[in-house]
Amino acid sequence: MPSSTSSSDPGSVPKGILQREGALPAGLRLTASDRPGQAQPVPTRDVPAQPWGRILIGVLGALIVSAIGLEVNARERIGLHAGDLDNSEIAWSNEKLRAAGAQAAIVGDSRILFDTDLDRFEALTGVRPIQLAIHGTSALTLLENMADDPNFKGVLIVGLADTMFFQPFDGYGGYVKKWHEFRAPYRIVSNEIDHVLQRRIAFLDSNYRLSVLAHRLDRDFRPGVEGPMDDIWKLQEVGEHRATHLWDRVEYDPAWRARTRWAWKGFKEKFPYTPELIANGHARAKAAVDKIRARGGDVVFIRPPSAPQLRVNEEAQVPKAKGWDFLLRNTHSIGIHADDLPVSAHGWNLPEWSHLSRKCATVFTDAYVRRLTELTPRFRLRPDAPPSLSRVDCT
Repeated sequence: MPSSTSSSDPGSVPKGILQREGALPAGLRLTASDRPGQAQPVPTRDVPAQPWGRILIGVLGALIVSAIGLEVNARERIGLHAGDLDNSEIAWSNEKLRAAGAQAAIVGDSRILFDTDLDRFEALTGVRPIQLAIHGTSALTLLENMADDPNFKGVLIVGLADTMFFQPFDGYGGYVKKWHEFRAPYRIVSNEIDHVLQRRIAFLDSNYRLSVLAHRLDRDFRPGVEGPMDDIWKLQEVGEHRATHLWDRVEYDPAWRARTRWAWKGFKEKFPYTPELIANGHARAKAAVDKIRARGGDVVFIRPPSAPQLRVNEEAQVPKAKGWDFLLRNTHSIGIHADDLPVSAHGWNLPEWSHLSRKCATVFTDAYVRRLTELTPRFRLRPDAPPSLSRVDCT
């Protein structure tokens, strides 16, 4: 009995139906039995006539409306801004290349990253340092990395949180030891395209990609297991050349601010800062500083502020006398501790206890850079430098 759908017998094909593929009347398809001898044949069917022009216009219209909706939601409801660039390994490697021959560079953890206003630094001294600090990373790791770079002969500003500096692991910045791997042309081009779009569109923020948001739906129902609720969510905004500051939503949104404070867990580290661990950190720091000075560079240390809620635990684990004070003596370096600045007497605005607000970061930069110009001839205050800032400028 002939098949109701196809047949290899030409005589069984109704009159008027052509045997040549591509010339079949609409609605009739060819199957494997109609094309004997072909390897792995694929059924084909004529594409029916459609109003493709109107369909294309409808699709484009839907895309435009959706994009506008996403952008309005990102700006109005989430608080994102165009010009907030992703801070990636490639972005860091770009600055690493610029650091060769630079007058000054900054390394350290997120505090010196967030708490330094590069525009203010340049306005005061005429020098714009290269920003190489990395969040969640030991300043010691980055100090050693710059010590191993024979092309850097400028001033290295090392910002540190005491516990982060002496921790026994690199942190997020472990990739700095193999940063050349991120110089592949396709990575560089992809990063540039990403930044071109992010300078104009707010909803492209990597913290709000669908994959990230879906991951956060897990509310850690399993007791004792850390999940996305324990992660640090969006905390900063990043401008050109990694100029970074605290995201303003952390300041004005109480719920977001509280969630970020909770994520720090009071800086109660899970490993002991033994005398041997601290001594090893001091030895590594001295070796790195000596290497930089041997080729004509110099190193200065900066200790940004932290709120009492975190400071009490930091001091308990790495006391100032055993950490900061000995570090300066052992490396024969100048250093500026936030406690020693006049502005500190009135307190700092640290919304989530670990980083300064954007305005206070400018005030802190103004204060420590002016002190630097007094302590080292490597930096000079410009004759047309703006006037000093005060605690009032933080609010």
